[in-house]
Amino acid sequence: MITKPSVQINKEWDIVGARQMGRELAKELGFGTVDQARIATAISELARNIYLYAQKGQVTYEVIEEMNKKGIKIVASDKGPGIKDLSKVMEDGFSTSGGLGAGLPGVKRLMDYFDIVSEPEKGTTITTIKWVR
Repeated sequence: MITKPSVQINKEWDIVGARQMGRELAKELGFGTVDQARIATAISELARNIYLYAQKGQVTYEVIEEMNKKGIKIVASDKGPGIKDLSKVMEDGFSTSGGLGAGLPGVKRLMDYFDIVSEPEKGTTITTIKWVR
């Protein structure tokens, strides 16, 4: 199990850095170009949410191996305001930022595993995993 350094999300440009690091790690692990793009897109959305709603947080990467398969685990966490209504933000088309609303439901579709824990005024942690096929 190898953990890559976290990317701190403090400014908009950090979203690009988080995306690039995730794509590079995915390539090293043997993900194809389509899955690399899926992973990079999911990271962009997670990092963008940190920047927009919590102002700062981090994205952490981990190489995981389980039952003869390997993958990438991505954890996006912040100590922001939290999400008041998790079921609402997981609805397709829901957006509080005026975006397209692909958001977290889109991330869930792009990845093989998705978990979200959020407490008002304590922050949000989203854990995703993508397995190499």
